[in-house]
Amino acid sequence: MPAEHAGPAGPGAGRGFVHHACLYGSDTEFLAMAVPFVRAGLAAGEPVLAATTPANIELLRAALGDGAYALDTAETAYFGRRPVERVHAFLHHHERRARPGRRMRMIAEPVWGGRSGRQTAEWKRMESGLNLLLAPLPLWMVCPYDTRTVPADVAEAACATHPARLDGEHVTPCAAYRDPADYTASVPPPDLPPPPTAVAAPPTADLAAVRRFARARAAAAGLTGERLALAELAVHEAAGHLLDTAEGTRVTLSAWEEPGALVYDLWRPGPHSAPVPALAGCLPPGADRGGEDGLWLARRLCVSLDVRLRGGGTGITLCVAGPTDAEAL
Repeated sequence: MPAEHAGPAGPGAGRGFVHHACLYGSDTEFLAMAVPFVRAGLAAGEPVLAATTPANIELLRAALGDGAYALDTAETAYFGRRPVERVHAFLHHHERRARPGRRMRMIAEPVWGGRSGRQTAEWKRMESGLNLLLAPLPLWMVCPYDTRTVPADVAEAACATHPARLDGEHVTPCAAYRDPADYTASVPPPDLPPPPTAVAAPPTADLAAVRRFARARAAAAGLTGERLALAELAVHEAAGHLLDTAEGTRVTLSAWEEPGALVYDLWRPGPHSAPVPALAGCLPPGADRGGEDGLWLARRLCVSLDVRLRGGGTGITLCVAGPTDAEAL
């Protein structure tokens, strides 16, 4: 399909969420997108946020001149370090800065450098999932991808997770775009079997038994105090979600240690009900999320939380920081 000009009002003016990718390979290409995008938003009285790298923020401020005083900025590495925090940051900023009758604009550059394979897959799923998670918001978001630094598979995924590209001021539909539910299912987290050192518990529907197991394994791994309590709470909430969404079933638990981490694996045989969606628990409490508040809390307490279908059932794998992870102290 041919490219179209975004125009001063932008595509889909007055609609809900608009999600574009921008693949840029130079400072000039970044500014060709960012400057008109920001200027048009500010001229229309729309709140505009640029969450990008410090270098890009500096370039953008210099190009905007006095207009930079009206621009909200955030260093993207700290604007939600993990997907669940990133979604919360988007929603919180929108709630704080939204103006009645006005759309909001965001430049939201993901951070890809140095991420593990598990983290990269999780962020790809989030980029796709934003099309569902933020669908009701009057928000135009552009996600820049610096092709000088991002891995080739990440740049390729940008056109599968965004309905269109924004190059300069021109919008081009992405032929490779995929439905978010289909895409997130096609990029599963690594399905690593429990190691021989894993300790398992009998299937149970008793959350008190779940907590005892989680606490015992955390203590055995050397966690103490608040970190032990938070690991116990995260497992409790994840198991509670599995039990609450399927009647007459039990969960099987196992746990093992990895360098710097403690992993819990929960499995619910099935199918007793609809499977837990891969994006369940990504939205914070405060609205009707279909009973996902506990899973959201579990995501916030973990280094990572993966949902997957396997063996005719649903599995949730939680990774919590171990006693040697100094960042979590």
